[in-house]
Amino acid sequence: MNAATTGAPDKESILLPAHFKLEDDLTMAYHMMEYTNETLFLTGRAGTGKSTLLNYFRKNTTKKYVVLAPTGLAALQVGGGTIHSFFGFPLRTLVKGDPEIQPWGKGHPRLRILRKMDTLVIDEISMVRADILDAIDLSLRLNMDSELPFGGKQLIFIGDVFQLSPVVSPQDFQSTDLDDYESPYFFSADAFRASRPKVMELKKIYRQQDDDFIYLLNRIRVGTADTHDLDALNSRFAPDHDENEFAISLTSVNALADQVNLQKLMALKTHSESYKGKTDGAFDTRLHPASASLSLRVGAQVMMVKNDLQGRWVNGTIGMVEHLTPEVIMVRFPDGNIHRVDPVTWERKSYTWDKSVNTISFEVLGTYTQYPIRLAWAITIHKSQGLTFDNVIIDMGRGAFAHGQLYVALSRCKTLGGITLRTKLQAKDMIVDEAVEYFAGRCGLG
Repeated sequence: MNAATTGAPDKESILLPAHFKLEDDLTMAYHMMEYTNETLFLTGRAGTGKSTLLNYFRKNTTKKYVVLAPTGLAALQVGGGTIHSFFGFPLRTLVKGDPEIQPWGKGHPRLRILRKMDTLVIDEISMVRADILDAIDLSLRLNMDSELPFGGKQLIFIGDVFQLSPVVSPQDFQSTDLDDYESPYFFSADAFRASRPKVMELKKIYRQQDDDFIYLLNRIRVGTADTHDLDALNSRFAPDHDENEFAISLTSVNALADQVNLQKLMALKTHSESYKGKTDGAFDTRLHPASASLSLRVGAQVMMVKNDLQGRWVNGTIGMVEHLTPEVIMVRFPDGNIHRVDPVTWERKSYTWDKSVNTISFEVLGTYTQYPIRLAWAITIHKSQGLTFDNVIIDMGRGAFAHGQLYVALSRCKTLGGITLRTKLQAKDMIVDEAVEYFAGRCGLG
């Protein structure tokens, strides 16, 4: 594939769950996204359909929109770009009124995009720092020649403040202008307050069906779980329990996940094959969803890392390698079906303006082709964000160390019975940032 091709956004490739339809609060949220120009903060607990609603909007909207995310992998998942690459921000903490943020010249490739754009969507907003959001506001105001918040554009922020937080070291927060903010979170940005966004909280949970489990998850989420609640969760404590087939371990750091996967793979004495990924154009190796050198053995537990256009699996589906040849990978899934998995291509895109159809399109800067598979006896809690599993094994080791970490881990699973705890949960594992508690209380979130 030519890595410099352009084309209109392919709405047919945007997948929605089978039989999905707008209902309840999803209908109200979509109406605000599509039929108003109001800035919106769309939030909700894990499994309330935030990502599905974003995909529905992308597939059906008549607006000219751009979707951005704080990290490359998150951007890849939503078919958008990163905030830094789109706006050209330097990779450092930004100061208020940063001198490096200047209006773009007439020949800038994205100036027309900004001027024609109706709506800017920022996914995983909980991971966006306050200084970045103020920089977005400054760039939009300068380029739109407007003093209105965000240059008068509609902003849609999507995410849950009780989940992943911005990565900020204590040194960054104390030694830079970040100390001008009440917190490093996006909601402490001057622009967020000035735009007075409508807050829409999705209430209906689709991932879990058991009310008792949903209750426990929310108590962990907001940090109010008591001894009785922890005892209920710790009923799943089974340090010596044999691992179930298709169960995935969630670890706190990459090194632990990599170690588990390597040990499990090497313990298999079955037929093995290796598959090389192919990069064309500009595609950073750090953004590879699947390894550039994928080593598999028959019996290996794997996770699919891209939705299948035929609907046979989704991103996050666990399977077992059933058969391998240099050209063929067969995977058995929990429903008992065995499917051939073929290589797929991911595109790294940059938004552009397509004069021929008078709309925002994209340029493909680079592609990466590989089998959409990764070893999955274990992954990090961070990488599990947005995924759903039937069976998870959670080992908090010495305990949780980050805001929302325990909630993200527990809420990946559909049922309490699908969770196995390698270590008992303690009250200190419920880490909830005070700034988040205050913001949520002020907005009536919970």
